Amino acid sequence: MTAPHAQEKQMSNSSSITQFLLLPFTDTRELQLLHFWLFLGIYLAALLGNGLIITTIAWDQHLHTPMYFFLLNLALLDLGSISTTVPKSMANSLWNTRAISYTGCAAQVFFVFFLLSAECSLLTVMSYDRYVAICKPLHYGTLLGSRACVHMAAAAWATGFLNALLHTANTFSLPLCKGNALGQFFCEIPQILKLSCSHSYLRELGLLVVSACLAFMCFVFIVVSYVQILRAVLRIPSEQGRHKAFSTCLPHLAVVSLFVSTALFAYMKPPSMSSPSLDLVVSVLYSVVPPAVNPLIYSMRNQELKNAIRKPMTVCFLKAVMS
Repeated sequence: MTAPHAQEKQMSNSSSITQFLLLPFTDTRELQLLHFWLFLGIYLAALLGNGLIITTIAWDQHLHTPMYFFLLNLALLDLGSISTTVPKSMANSLWNTRAISYTGCAAQVFFVFFLLSAECSLLTVMSYDRYVAICKPLHYGTLLGSRACVHMAAAAWATGFLNALLHTANTFSLPLCKGNALGQFFCEIPQILKLSCSHSYLRELGLLVVSACLAFMCFVFIVVSYVQILRAVLRIPSEQGRHKAFSTCLPHLAVVSLFVSTALFAYMKPPSMSSPSLDLVVSVLYSVVPPAVNPLIYSMRNQELKNAIRKPMTVCFLKAVMS
């Protein structure tokens, strides 16, 4: 096998690059295998948790409501997001390589941006759902009918798709002449821009700033929605009513806080704060951790969802015992 440092060659232009080299978590073989098993555990947890949520919501008629419809979409996005980055990183650690093909890198950039952008839009829609449910309960059926929910979810997916298409096309049209080694465990736009040898990279940098500003506006909308929700909840006379309202809102707020804050920091932090170890930690926090912990966050505080998840598991267990 060719040594990684021998593969890092200067490129005259992007057309001569056939592969990129991803940042390894470690060069020690034992730690590479530890990384593989750790990521495998996280990946399986994400598959199991999100798969359970998708199956439960689709199977249980009582969960065919706007809140759970959006949660099902979130679980689909999380499954796609973690499946885009983690399996390749696991394979590289297992086979002691850093390589990813040019086409594979472009596909990673597209799907990462598509799924994360769509998730940001969907989290905003979910905050609107909670706002209407708690602050305007009498208008809930009108404002969030089945057709309106489908349109809002479709808009979130379409926004992510168009955003990803724009950024991927723009990024991979840049001339790259500063090698092919990326300072990240998956293909990330800021890392690819560092390889550019022309001022045209500023155009993509500007687009990233615009996207970050839009994400920040989504975050502001979510915060304003929850301020209104908090005021409405505090006016509920019964303690049980307040607890029920909080139990449907706190999981979403926790997910938003983790995802948006780390993603914004990853793309908007000043270059002076950039370092391989910090970039690695932040990228894991926004791309790997949320898909794995989101199902746990939502199911822990939601008794209705917990009961619905237990039901098919109990049925399967009883069938297994009886057979």
